[in-house]
Formats: sequence, C-alpha cells, structure tokens
Amino acid sequence: MKWLGLLYLFLSVSLQFGGVSSKNQGHEDSAATRTIRKELGDPPEVHCSRERSKAAWKIIQEYLMPFVEKERYQISRTCKLHPDNDLYRDQEEHKIQVDLNEWQCGYCKKRFYDDKFLDKHFDNRHYNLLNVSHTRCLADVCGALHCDLEMDSVPPKKTKCNPAAAARNQHLCEGLADSCFPVKQGPAASRLHEFFLRQFCDSHTCTGRQKPFSRGRRKKRASISYLVISILTLALLFLFYSYIYMYSRGVKRGTQELKRVTPIRRKKKPS
Repeated sequence: MKWLGLLYLFLSVSLQFGGVSSKNQGHEDSAATRTIRKELGDPPEVHCSRERSKAAWKIIQEYLMPFVEKERYQISRTCKLHPDNDLYRDQEEHKIQVDLNEWQCGYCKKRFYDDKFLDKHFDNRHYNLLNVSHTRCLADVCGALHCDLEMDSVPPKKTKCNPAAAARNQHLCEGLADSCFPVKQGPAASRLHEFFLRQFCDSHTCTGRQKPFSRGRRKKRASISYLVISILTLALLFLFYSYIYMYSRGVKRGTQELKRVTPIRRKKKPS
C-alpha cells in the first residue's frame, strides 16, 4: 500500500508539471518579462490591430501587387499601402517558419509551435523595436480592402448592409486609389487607378451586384525551363510506352509464328 501511495503521488506531480508546461508554452517567463520591462520600461500603448494588419498585407500582396509589378509601377511612401506604413512589417519579416508547427524569432532565436505565440513573444520581449513615433497602421485601410473576408475562416453569415458604413468604406477606397495611383502620373498609374476602383471600391455598396476582388489574382507564369522539362518528360514517356507496346506486340506475333511451324519428324532407322 505504501508503494501504491508513492506511485499515486508521483503520477499526480507529473501530471501537474505537464499541465503547467503546456500552459506556459507560447508566453514568456514572468520573472524574465518583468526584468526586461524594468530595463526598457513599460510597453507603449499601441492602437493598431496586428491581426487586421496581417489581413490587409495579405490582400495587398495577393490581389494588388502582382498587377502593380506587371506595370512596373513604384508605389510612393506617402501611399498608405506602402510597406513602410505597416507598423509590424519588421517583426513579420523576423518570423522564421522552421517547420509546419515550429516558428522561430529572428531577433533572439527562441522557438514556438504556433504563430500566435510568436506574436505574443514580440509584444512581451521586442516591443521596444516598434517605431510608434509615426502614425502608421495598415489596419486602418481594412475597411477599403475587405479584410473581414480574409479574416473569416468560414463563409461569413449574411448580415444587413449598413449604407453609411458602405459609403464610408467606398470613400476611403477611392481616396486610396487617388493617393496611391494618381492619374496624372502617366498611363501605368491611370490603368492601376482604374483597376483599384474595380478590384476593391465598386463592391462597397448594398446592392450586392459587384463582388470584391472581381479582377481576381494574377497567376504566376510558368518558367520556360519548367515548360521545356515538362514537354521533354512527356515525350520520353510517350517513346517509352510506345517501345513497350511494340515490343510486347512483336513477342506475341513471334509466338504465334512459332506455333504455325510444323515440327520436323525424324525418320526411323531400318532395323
């Protein structure tokens, strides 16, 4: 009975330790965090959503930048869509995905099993690297870029459209088109201005006729080397299977010819 009691005590302590370890995964040691905050001071109050900034960045990269690059157009830094206006851009570029469920901090090399815990790590340990002296937040343009569609993991439920909110987002969207792609700057800017209106702004209505991202995303062209290799591979496969077919057909025909040949009978020697 004494051994059973000790075994039960050992298992209880092990389970409690495992629970505490899994609970603490993803956030900082409280003592270390307090030490850093004592040295650097309390983190500044940031009124900028990291999640919405991520969604805006993803939309810009997928639904806008491929077309901008195609036109070889340089977005001005005064444009709110420019990477310099993303408060969290430097931190996002210091994220290293080691494996499917393993992320590493590019500043201190600490590892986490989820991206959201790395975000918390940035908030606790590297908040001093955020440049909050300038008012810049990519999440501020989310209303124009339809970030809610990107952030919803499931199809959003149909809600009653708010005409005032739609008009406000459309005004913001048209302002981005005017400031980022001024028509007076030339043909490329004029084409991108028109594209931006069709891609993002026209859908800010309560009619539901126009869908966001109606121009889609530009598909990357396959490289010439990839096409050449693919064609050669298909040609070799065709030749290989043709050879196998002809060979098997020839063997079958040869077998049939052998069957038709009458066997030569030996003459019996006279006794």
